[in-house]
Amino acid sequence: MKKRIINTKNAPAPIGPYNQAIKIDNMLFISGQVAMDPGNNNELIKSSVNDETHQVMKNLSAILEEAGMDFTNVVKTTIYLSDMSYFNEVNTIYGSYLKEGDEPARETVAVKTLPKEVNVEISMIAID
Repeated sequence: MKKRIINTKNAPAPIGPYNQAIKIDNMLFISGQVAMDPGNNNELIKSSVNDETHQVMKNLSAILEEAGMDFTNVVKTTIYLSDMSYFNEVNTIYGSYLKEGDEPARETVAVKTLPKEVNVEISMIAID
């Protein structure tokens, strides 16, 4: 088993004792990403759920790219929402980053609170 830590300056630095992602052999496990903008001193994007979701997907894309992958490699996604009323908007934006017909398995859950009081957090598993 070959384990490699994946971190990129193109995604927010971890806010706790974890890494952006861990690659084990051909599997990539990406930590939950929130709407922090790495190009703007990790400023939190909270203007709208739409903007939050786009930033989260950009952060995930940067981590995938650092690992030599893209969204077509993703096999499993977990989406956490602060309120299920955001489901349709987040679902539409999330889906716009994926290749139709090649979407990963997924669950979406509403939770009481998320780190930094964000509305969206997404984690992924990808296979190379």
